[in-house]
Amino acid sequence: MSEPEWRERTAAHEERVDAATSAHLARRRDHRKHPVEDFLFTYYSFKPAQLRRWHPGAGTSLVGAARAPQVDWRFYEVDRDVVGVDVEAFTAARSDTLRFVRELLVRTAGRPARFGCFGLHEWAMVYRLDPTDVRHTGWPLRLGGAGTDAVVESHQVACSHFDAYRFFTPEAAPLNVLTPTRESQTALEQPGCLHAGMDLYKWAHKLVPAVSSDLVMDCFELARDIRTLDMRAAPYDLRELGYEPVRIETAEGKAEYAAAQRAFSVRGQALRARLVDAIELTLQISRTSS
Repeated sequence: MSEPEWRERTAAHEERVDAATSAHLARRRDHRKHPVEDFLFTYYSFKPAQLRRWHPGAGTSLVGAARAPQVDWRFYEVDRDVVGVDVEAFTAARSDTLRFVRELLVRTAGRPARFGCFGLHEWAMVYRLDPTDVRHTGWPLRLGGAGTDAVVESHQVACSHFDAYRFFTPEAAPLNVLTPTRESQTALEQPGCLHAGMDLYKWAHKLVPAVSSDLVMDCFELARDIRTLDMRAAPYDLRELGYEPVRIETAEGKAEYAAAQRAFSVRGQALRARLVDAIELTLQISRTSS
């Protein structure tokens, strides 16, 4: 990639990230929390400054190495006036992660999507809890404690995602029809799951710099949009923040939730395929160069 092109791509990426992170950074400076938007910066371990770094991805080299910031970054190598991802070094350090993520994404993509959970994982996380123990204590439960518990008890809870299930209250966990574990993750994840869609951002940023920043940001934006639905369908009353509830306790709310879930599944499958392609390219380059 020529220097004018990578400079233009870098500036566009930084502008995109700044627009996505400025509100969070302002709140952080003021020590203010946001129950919806902070999630992508607290649950996931990629900092805004890391997200802002532009990476071209494995297989793309930049002309003008002396002026490229990547020259000093980990997992990059310089060949005369060209700098690019050191795929051999990256693969040697992250081979287990590359293979695990590839297997998880391929197996998830190959399963039929299920759209009948209706976001009850968030309800199960507060089931029969004392109000002082809920995660977002500054925000009331829309139906109150007893009403929230009644919703959980009147529905079948069918969460397939371990990293959601592990936050169920002790009383809620036995109500789930599945018992997800870390070991069963590749056997259970399915493309209709909102958390599996959000986690595409996690897998993308874990594979930086082999995965391009453009793909990482596409996954970030999907995760942000899914998080909004996730919390609109949660038991909290967030209307003061501008989030109208998706009332999954009603037939209309269930239909609204499932329709949005289907749309996110389509977006997620496309990103899943792009991530698998990026992993395959990385492994192919590594095999060719070794």
